[in-house]
Amino acid sequence: MPTAEAVDHKVVSHQDWVMARRALLAREKEFTHAREAMAQTLRELPWEKVEKEYAFEGENGDVTLDDLFAGRSQLIVYHFMFSPEWTEGCPGCSLTADHIDGPNQHLRHHDVTLMCISRAPYSNLAAYKKRMGWHFPWVSSEGSDFNCDFGVSFTKDQVASGKLPYNYGVIEEKRYMSEELPGLSVFYKDPSGQIFHTYSTYARGLDSIIGVNHFLDLTPKGRNERDADGKMVDWVKRHDQYEDKPAASSCCHDGGAHS
Repeated sequence: MPTAEAVDHKVVSHQDWVMARRALLAREKEFTHAREAMAQTLRELPWEKVEKEYAFEGENGDVTLDDLFAGRSQLIVYHFMFSPEWTEGCPGCSLTADHIDGPNQHLRHHDVTLMCISRAPYSNLAAYKKRMGWHFPWVSSEGSDFNCDFGVSFTKDQVASGKLPYNYGVIEEKRYMSEELPGLSVFYKDPSGQIFHTYSTYARGLDSIIGVNHFLDLTPKGRNERDADGKMVDWVKRHDQYEDKPAASSCCHDGGAHS
């Protein structure tokens, strides 16, 4: 029995479907070429030298930004939202973190270290990391200016003002008023040991590293981010907090039959 989505969607012959698919393929190729050109432009950005000394706490105690490269010349830091006052990490950042261990098996062979940094005490990070079953490096920047300097942590006064300096501008949307926001920063260490900040991205710029979103984009329902009235819904959960039954269409399927 067809679902409500199928009933409402246009259905054509195979010949017409192939014609429509070819038209979309042409647009997909344009998008791929534009994305490749954007990546090249990104690599051509000027760099800024990191002059400040930053201290972090990791599994083996105190470490520096230099240490975080782990013998490689390129470092990608995901700024994971985890305030010192929180008991667990942000659900959205947890979804992103689910995509780190897989790529890390390959990135370490391409002169890249990928890791997370948060302001919460290291003991909190280690406990949450164990709970979630992650293996990537994760250090605490508690007491450091690192998060503030790279635009992802804010003071209570800044939040109270209703205006946050985020994503190379000022945001005023109420839903973003938080002492922690997500981001990603990239660093390069030259042969002499000098460290440079080469790139940072925030907000929707982080979408490209969240693989589940792009799998969902291939499906008829897409990301399923809006309810029947068109309002955004918060569907993201930590991977250990989903219900036992997989998601299924409520109109035609008995979830119990597929559990």
